[in-house]
Amino acid sequence: MENMIKQQVDKKWFVIYTRTRWEKKVDLLLKQKGIDSYCPVRTVKNQWADRKKNVELPLFNSYVFVNINYKEELKVRQTHGVINFIYYMGKPAVVRNQEIEEIQEILCRNQEIEVSSIRDLNIGDRVLIKNGALCNHEGNVIQVAGKTVLMVLNNLDCAIYTRVPLADLMKK
Repeated sequence: MENMIKQQVDKKWFVIYTRTRWEKKVDLLLKQKGIDSYCPVRTVKNQWADRKKNVELPLFNSYVFVNINYKEELKVRQTHGVINFIYYMGKPAVVRNQEIEEIQEILCRNQEIEVSSIRDLNIGDRVLIKNGALCNHEGNVIQVAGKTVLMVLNNLDCAIYTRVPLADLMKK
């Protein structure tokens, strides 16, 4: 009994990289193997020509979180669809329990959340504002600062400079 408790304490959250569009499938396969895994999903309303439907999409493309001890690492690696662990400084990247709990809490409060990578946005890119007072306006990125973007809107024959949260932008 004491050994079992020690194994539970030794468990840490890691991030695994999956095949493209295999996040939910890998999550299911891991759970079937008895691995504690978490694939955060968000609900999105998709519209096709003939219907609208709510679908669950992974919050992080190609990433699934696993809560394992070192003995379960091989089981994870041998799961179909798993490519590898995400590494940081030569070791599998560890995610704090608090960060997993924060993701779960955010998703409980707001299903319309979206993750945007800053690496995908460059100075000069043309973007569309998806939310807020300037919704549906286009502009050019001038500066990326943390999670906000300084951009210029020039569709009114004048330049309006505004800071917009990264999550409210869509690259054109």
